[in-house]
Amino acid sequence: MFSLKLSLLQVFFLMVPERVLSQPSPSPSRAMPTHSELGPRTQGGTLQSSEVPGISTAGPTVVTSSTPGNKTVDLFPVLPICVCDLTPGACDINCCCDSDCYLLHPRTVFSFCLPGSVRSASWVCVDNSLIFRSNSPFPSRVFMDSNGIKQFCVHVNNSRLNYLQKLQKVNATNFQALATEFGGESFTSTSQTQSPPSFYRAGDPILTYFPKWSVISLLRQPAGVGAGGLCAKSNPAGFLESKSTTCARFFKNLADSCTSDPALNAASYCNFTVLKVPRGMSDLQNMELQVPVTPVSQAGSPVLAGNTCQNVVAQVVYEIETNGTFGIQKVSVSFGQTNLTVEPGTSLQQDFIIHFRAFQQSTAASLTGSRSGNPGYIVGKPLLVLTGDMRHSMTLLQSQGDGTCSIKRHEVQFGVNAISGCNLRLKRVDCSHLQQELYQALHGSPRPEHIAIFGNADPAQKGEWTRILSRNYSVSAMHCTSCCVIPVSLEIQILWAYIGLQSNPQAHVSGARFLYQLQSIQDSQPKTEVPLKTVVTFVDITQKPEPPRGQPRMDWKYPFDFFFPFKMAFSRGEGSQKGSIFPIIILCLLLLGVLNLETK
Repeated sequence: MFSLKLSLLQVFFLMVPERVLSQPSPSPSRAMPTHSELGPRTQGGTLQSSEVPGISTAGPTVVTSSTPGNKTVDLFPVLPICVCDLTPGACDINCCCDSDCYLLHPRTVFSFCLPGSVRSASWVCVDNSLIFRSNSPFPSRVFMDSNGIKQFCVHVNNSRLNYLQKLQKVNATNFQALATEFGGESFTSTSQTQSPPSFYRAGDPILTYFPKWSVISLLRQPAGVGAGGLCAKSNPAGFLESKSTTCARFFKNLADSCTSDPALNAASYCNFTVLKVPRGMSDLQNMELQVPVTPVSQAGSPVLAGNTCQNVVAQVVYEIETNGTFGIQKVSVSFGQTNLTVEPGTSLQQDFIIHFRAFQQSTAASLTGSRSGNPGYIVGKPLLVLTGDMRHSMTLLQSQGDGTCSIKRHEVQFGVNAISGCNLRLKRVDCSHLQQELYQALHGSPRPEHIAIFGNADPAQKGEWTRILSRNYSVSAMHCTSCCVIPVSLEIQILWAYIGLQSNPQAHVSGARFLYQLQSIQDSQPKTEVPLKTVVTFVDITQKPEPPRGQPRMDWKYPFDFFFPFKMAFSRGEGSQKGSIFPIIILCLLLLGVLNLETK
């Protein structure tokens, strides 16, 4: 921006041709150059500048395939950092710069490109009559707008266009207007017969085929609905959407449901084939378009033995390998089984996990886990911690339906303050074992030792992790000899900040601290339950720099008689020119002061 304004000042020290002095100043236009106004191209993509009388255009050419006008264009895969590449060795949905997708044209598979995976181009234009010579370091062009007025444009890296999006605010006033403008039909008419697409797109339901009944269905991933989290088996799994769901099942008579309910039998989760691509529907006899579901290990069928229902499915994990537009190549399933006691009101909690990865991806790459940002953290992604050489996520307490502490725990999400609590049932043990049990319940097992500075921290690089500080404080001072001091709450304090360019800020963790609250209990009055609480607080310590200066306006222009003193000075001859140089210098200094005031 500063270079563009310096180019305007050079006019006072250069001789202006006669034909420019007599040229009228056209009215400015705010129209940005369009693709049709680019003019002819040379081999290699260079745009040729049009010749304008009195305008020096030496040097400024645009060597780019993008078009002016603040339009977004694909530049895959030339982005130096792919901020949405969160899964090493696997294709992230709608991440158009992810090299693991192996797609020359990502928009053919993805419905849209995530912010940050493509660049945006910007042109800043002023009236061409203002420019005598350009010494801007950015590529520049002279365009002709729709009104026939020439505009001098500079191709700049407008930081406000790249990577950041402003959220659309929706309220009761504009909700209906937005729904009408952007909405469409919710359901497709069954009477319409369309040929199936040749490949899956991200988010498409995955087709399955049951040879025994000759029925086409969808791969289901049951999810919890309602306050009780009851299993809804109709929830379809989305292509390339790796996720996990948890739901609960309640049985009035487990003795009858043990062997008759297909949801408890492992065979019902693998007695079908998966269609590689949707067009396999048109040729169900072609086995090359179908992939069998292969169990990783043998799982037994449910058996009612006395008062116990054995081999009940508690967890289902699908591993699906894909190969871009060639579709699904391999499907494997593994089970976790448990035993249930037959009694009134028996319940079962089931977990369903679907994980997608690239075909023939190495096992080592799949075990590294997903990133929480690349490099900076993304709000809502898991907060990464390190214990020894093992990387995992920081967790919080999770309560069951009766308020007691569950074995499962909540993941701490970056940038999301959270609070959780539960009642821990105590065993009759000595004070040291009680303290150890409570500490482990508060911070989880294993205990986090280091926290990742960035979302793509490597466990092998110790410099990418910072140690978690720890501190204890007591709220009840009891002076007794037979007391046990136990922790009852944990406050996790996270200090973080944005660093880097304002156009693409990256969030990083500056420090973390565990703050334990201690309480004294008497050994003579043992407790059966202790209420525990965990709190997570994120504190933004970003030091924001000064705001950037404004850009030049389109309506800037010289006065109609601006060149009159110069014309008179040169027309009087050499002697007159020497006598009038002092007023010219004064005029230049005055105009320089005006421009300086404009930039403040």
